[in-house]
Amino acid sequence: MSRILSGIQPSGKIHIGNYFGAIRQHIELQSKHECFYFLANLHALTTTRDKELLEQYSVDLTLDYLALGLDPNKATLFVQSEIPEHTELAWIFATICSPGLLDRAHAWKDAVTKKKKDPTVGLYTYPLLMAADILLYEPDLVPVGQDQKQHIEIARDLAQKFNDTYKLEVFKLPEPMIKEEVAIIPGTDGQKMSKSYNNTIEIFADEAKVKKSIMGIVTDSKGVEDKKDPKSCNVFQLYQLFATATETENLRDKYLAGGFGYGDAKKTLLEKFYQYFGESREKRVALKSDLDYVREVLKNGSVKAQEQAKLVMHKVKAATGLKF
Repeated sequence: MSRILSGIQPSGKIHIGNYFGAIRQHIELQSKHECFYFLANLHALTTTRDKELLEQYSVDLTLDYLALGLDPNKATLFVQSEIPEHTELAWIFATICSPGLLDRAHAWKDAVTKKKKDPTVGLYTYPLLMAADILLYEPDLVPVGQDQKQHIEIARDLAQKFNDTYKLEVFKLPEPMIKEEVAIIPGTDGQKMSKSYNNTIEIFADEAKVKKSIMGIVTDSKGVEDKKDPKSCNVFQLYQLFATATETENLRDKYLAGGFGYGDAKKTLLEKFYQYFGESREKRVALKSDLDYVREVLKNGSVKAQEQAKLVMHKVKAATGLKF
């Protein structure tokens, strides 16, 4: 059985772009692999500097994953900051990492050139912590999007550099697991769905907010009687994420025939949204009333994760001379 490792940053309310881009895959993987998933709250400090907000995001993300189907009996869910080995190993990697490797990191270059994020030392050394996150758990595969592939490459480079420096095979080299067929999920304005664009459809928002988001999806100006192009319609692109092949074909026929307005299409999408996420939304409400259980899940996950992290750090310290 292959081991899977992935981190999820608690940085806001999850939306359907998060779900179809990563979360659904995480849930599916737990049945066939040994999975370690962690809340990357140390990484979140690069953008969130509000104590209550970060704590709430972390609780919310745990609730979201459990409601959407993560099974604590199948997958290990834990909090990054509960495992001090993450930052300990990141420092050890810092002592063998050249600045050039970090200078080439996409996130850092974007922060400097596009000024999207505050260019802090934490953001600059982000890949070191991510490498520690990954290598502590000796995964075979790390699910990532194409834009995150470089971080896996940096982790592999550091693992090999450490092994070569200390002449021991301490770290195994993980492979990126890239799901090529995952399309860019369009937001309500047609751009990529992203919290930074304020164009998301939140999975667990209240009904009024969900309706406002879906009914506000941008379309062209064609009238009800006009034939419409499903390929260029954001409503249709989102609908087919939820629908079966038959349902998608039926909606396509209505678009091409005319006599079917965008308002009707949005109502169809809204109905499908609730069919798809209705059970998860109800489950989340129930989980929110039992936060002791949620904390217990994270506590148990952190205990199991630290057992694994300590095994690797024992080898690291023995190799470097830090173990007395």
